[in-house]
Amino acid sequence: MPSQSFGTAGRGIVVQWAYIGSFTSGGGRGITVAAVDPETGAPAVRRSVGTVVNPSALALDPGTGVLYAVSDAEQGAVAAFRAGADGGLTALGPAVPAGGAGPTHLSVAGGRVLTANYGSGSVSSIGLAPDGSPSGPPVVLAHHGAGPDPDRQRGPHAHQVLPDPDGRWVLSVDLGTDAVRVCALDAATGALRVHSETALRAGSGPRHLAFHPDGEVVYVLHELEPQMTVCRWDAVSGVLVALAEVAIGPEGAPEGERVYPSVVSVSSDRRFVRAAVRGSNTILTWSVADDPEKPQLTGSVDCGGVWPRDLVADASGRWLYVVNEWSGDVTWFAVDAESGALRRGGSVEVPAAACLVFS
Repeated sequence: MPSQSFGTAGRGIVVQWAYIGSFTSGGGRGITVAAVDPETGAPAVRRSVGTVVNPSALALDPGTGVLYAVSDAEQGAVAAFRAGADGGLTALGPAVPAGGAGPTHLSVAGGRVLTANYGSGSVSSIGLAPDGSPSGPPVVLAHHGAGPDPDRQRGPHAHQVLPDPDGRWVLSVDLGTDAVRVCALDAATGALRVHSETALRAGSGPRHLAFHPDGEVVYVLHELEPQMTVCRWDAVSGVLVALAEVAIGPEGAPEGERVYPSVVSVSSDRRFVRAAVRGSNTILTWSVADDPEKPQLTGSVDCGGVWPRDLVADASGRWLYVVNEWSGDVTWFAVDAESGALRRGGSVEVPAAACLVFS
């Protein structure tokens, strides 16, 4: 993966590259490239690429180093870039249609790019050319159903799509229908076929999930009814089973205001689960060291900004980065290796920030 060494005080420091997507409709710069000092965790903005409208989700293919971005617009699209050693991005042709409206997430699986199309309530599968660029028409799987929330659940709203750790199954999280669908991906045609479906609490609005590194536990975060559902994952049968719900309180939110959890992540050392909560503008930490199926809340810290939309740890696990959309910044925290406690390191301005990935 691309990196760069800089001489500092007579010694070389390897700098990791961070790619930060932002909402151009809200004054964002598109994709911002930042060099991250591994000793301090500080990102330094180097350049921006503004050719994609609202790149609200990014995904880096670890095998090829190609960076993919969705265009979160009525006519959704996917763009691809080759990342250079200096962090620069070279477009691999024009963006291609995603086959749905308002895509909010994408991932790479089975030699294809997958998108979750929130606006149209569908997931798409797009082929890749030998150079990694998206190619050919998308194959679209429409979700069906609705939920009890009259404002947010009149129809399906796919919010996330990603492969399981074994790469055998594809899971899609639907906020509008209160469900997680498990799909099989046809390697020849790229078609997605629903294999099983897990119904979650009606009106809860599941938004995002993360796998525990053991591959057997999944944490599903809900946006409309603030909670996290702990699930057991069977990779052989392709079935997700809900086990327990963990409530997320409004602590820290203005009186009478709702909170809206946005993203959940699991630490690389397998010991902690963290979630970003908009409204209260907090980062919650649960310990799962004793039992991944029984999270124990250990701490809550201010996110360092307003409306935290993404939460990403660097490869070392020493630093945690919070992408704050409304305050337009990325705040980073030092992670205590023993307790998992977070200590604020600083922040860097990134207007209308939406997401972050590391090279």
